[in-house]
Amino acid sequence: MTLVSLRGVAKHVVLPDDSRLDILHGIDLDVEAGDHVAIVGRSGSGKSTLLNILGLIDMPSAGSVAFEGRSVSRMRSGALDRMRGRTVGFVFQQFNLLAGRTALENVAMPLGYATGREFWRRTDIAAAMLERVGLGHRLDSPPERLSGGEQQRVAIARALVRRPSLILADEPTGALDVHTGSVVMGLLDEIASETDAALVTITHDLHVAARARRHFRLEEGRIAPADLDRAFRESTLAAEVPE
Repeated sequence: MTLVSLRGVAKHVVLPDDSRLDILHGIDLDVEAGDHVAIVGRSGSGKSTLLNILGLIDMPSAGSVAFEGRSVSRMRSGALDRMRGRTVGFVFQQFNLLAGRTALENVAMPLGYATGREFWRRTDIAAAMLERVGLGHRLDSPPERLSGGEQQRVAIARALVRRPSLILADEPTGALDVHTGSVVMGLLDEIASETDAALVTITHDLHVAARARRHFRLEEGRIAPADLDRAFRESTLAAEVPE
């Protein structure tokens, strides 16, 4: 089943001097249930803008977006917000945890918008998810008392607590050391596989991208399949060139 489908998606913004900045050009992309897609690209290539459109946070300037077969442009803002909260989970590089709130409170927050049994059991559900990511002993710890790796695991638990069908990870290991980053990506892969969720990872790290099944490169706002073997060879050669 296709979760999200982009056709001819373009995005531009108007700058303060009234000039136009084109960010994305004619993006065609389908993400299926259970898929794992990596999108690599340099800073400024439009990766985060593309992720926001996939996650229904931003709308394209041109082209179409369909989510679970429904045209996003025809949906009212309230219905769109509810669908995004129910079906999309975001994992960010900077964690975006609320200071002064415990890990349990941070993870339970998305469940505040749930209904019925899920709402009334939100504390138990959040605690179970923290246990799932190995932080059952840190429920009462605020972010400032957690390591970087622990904070990222709290962020993952918060993103996944409603069992979304689409997980979007924006440079999820960018603030972590290599070992911790590998553990975090393994955790994302494992939980996504358990729930048959699609995982889209935006990254500049070729090793992170290599964990995905499908690879794309975004350059100057245009997307194309990525040859990671070639990219690894080029990066190795570049590292060997003397200064």
